[in-house]
Amino acid sequence: MSAYKAPLGDISFVLHRFCRLGDISSLPKFAGVDMSVVPDMLAEAARFFEESFAPLNAVGDTVGSHRNDDGTVTTPPGFKEAYGAYVEAGWGTVGFDPGFGGGGFPWVVNIAVQEMMNSANMALTMAPLLTQGAIDAIMHHGDETQKMTYLPKMITGEWTGTMNLTEPDAGSDVGAVRTRAVRRDDGTYLITGTKIYITFGQHDMADNIIHLVLARTPDAPPGTKGISCFIVPQRILDADGNPGAENDVKCVSIEHKTGIKASPTCVLSYGDNGGAVGYLIGEENRGMTYMFTMMNQARLGVGLEGLALIERAYQQALEYSVQRRQGRAPGAKGAESSPIIDHPDVKRMLLTMKSTIEALRRLIYWNAGCLDISAHHPDADERERAADMAALLTPLSKGWGTDMAVELTGTAVQLHGGMGFIEETGIAQHWRDSRITTIYEGTNGIQAMDLVGRKIGLKAGAVVARLFDEIASVDARLAVHADLAQTRTELAAALDAVRGTTQWIMEHAGDPVDVLSGATPYLRQMSLLVGGYCMAESALIAREAGDLPADVVAAKVGTARFFCEQLLPQVHGLSGAVMGDSALLMSFDAASLAV
Repeated sequence: MSAYKAPLGDISFVLHRFCRLGDISSLPKFAGVDMSVVPDMLAEAARFFEESFAPLNAVGDTVGSHRNDDGTVTTPPGFKEAYGAYVEAGWGTVGFDPGFGGGGFPWVVNIAVQEMMNSANMALTMAPLLTQGAIDAIMHHGDETQKMTYLPKMITGEWTGTMNLTEPDAGSDVGAVRTRAVRRDDGTYLITGTKIYITFGQHDMADNIIHLVLARTPDAPPGTKGISCFIVPQRILDADGNPGAENDVKCVSIEHKTGIKASPTCVLSYGDNGGAVGYLIGEENRGMTYMFTMMNQARLGVGLEGLALIERAYQQALEYSVQRRQGRAPGAKGAESSPIIDHPDVKRMLLTMKSTIEALRRLIYWNAGCLDISAHHPDADERERAADMAALLTPLSKGWGTDMAVELTGTAVQLHGGMGFIEETGIAQHWRDSRITTIYEGTNGIQAMDLVGRKIGLKAGAVVARLFDEIASVDARLAVHADLAQTRTELAAALDAVRGTTQWIMEHAGDPVDVLSGATPYLRQMSLLVGGYCMAESALIAREAGDLPADVVAAKVGTARFFCEQLLPQVHGLSGAVMGDSALLMSFDAASLAV
């Protein structure tokens, strides 16, 4: 099992050159932040996660978290200490408001820290990532007392946070929740009900857990319009703001999962002894609106998990391919067997992983940079343009990022041959850990529905048209470089194909069966196109920089060419599925599918 090494070279390239961090950091919001420390900060983050989080990844997988008889949960050996060191070092504060103890850096810098954290140990990282979502909801919709009460401790990580949406009879259909909230004379609410799939809903790593709970008041309208959001601390705060008595919330059980076994996924029962004390966020019946506030960041974060897991699996697969000898590669001299990296099929697997990692890193960081601009640019039109682009890119980041995580961590298992199927190798853990990511924050089918149902129709199609124009704009720059001629051809052809399927979807918007039947292949098709654009732009940036070492330029150009010339052509095979016969698809009922 190989050690994790943060890919600081490519992260720096993407941050500073592809995402133009200098432009983002020049926004007035970041005037008081010393951006010159970013390289050293990321290098220190790399060292910390390599040394503190990464060695515990296998321990977490083999030992897991355990529920005790009293309802408490014990995390694997070393987790509590590593999380304490994380809090002490301040890594949770990087991207948050300095007014509440945050570091104030752009979110795209925080994304770089989170990538390394996820690659090192995704299961442990789930605690701060869920806290991040809770912070975001309170930051945007809590009152000033709630912000000052909860945010400073949550931003440092001294207290963790959860998001309580799902119930036994309400999976993705959040409007079906039954958890009740009854108002008391003092303005607090008593919460009763059961929530499932609550990540780090109980654990031993923090002094308090701040649950954000969706619930319904007695007179609320049905469906999503009747959902409210409440802060329910695990331990009620005393007069000095410190954790005091236990609230009426208990961990009934934790799930036995395929992967991320160290992350306790809890069933939480509220109100077994009369009701858990909760505090309303904002107004009653606005809970779903508040949840959607943090949806772009949450979905982007899950896409980042996918990228991070592929990176970890790739590093291990690359190391194994150099060490493992088997057979004789074409052209091999002498009698010795060849390292498997010399075999064409193994090299294809490695390049498919590496080039997709690079495409995803560029897409996800670009997406994060758009969020920074949308939140902080002084010009309202620029904020709106960036917000629209972030909205369009988000289902690609989440859907493609996690689909590729499952596929390419599986490729890493395949590269190991029979040893990949042996748990002691450790490579299978990355595949098992990745499997949940396509389900988190809305399954990827929901991401595809969001893309075709909402996102490509933004501004009557003007947003997706602007994206297509941006992709087309690199054509003239590609034409200057003879070795990028095939990249140019493939990108132009892919753009034409996706323009065609996009137009077809818009023309069939009145028939949801037609549109939704091809939504998933369209998500893949659009993602491949945008990935190809990111890689072509990356090659051009490397070529045009003038200050990069020749081997770095060659590597960037090489992976860009491989992606665009050998992976991007897949878009053409997807057009038939996007525009296929929906009547044929829907004609299969349960009986015919069972024949």
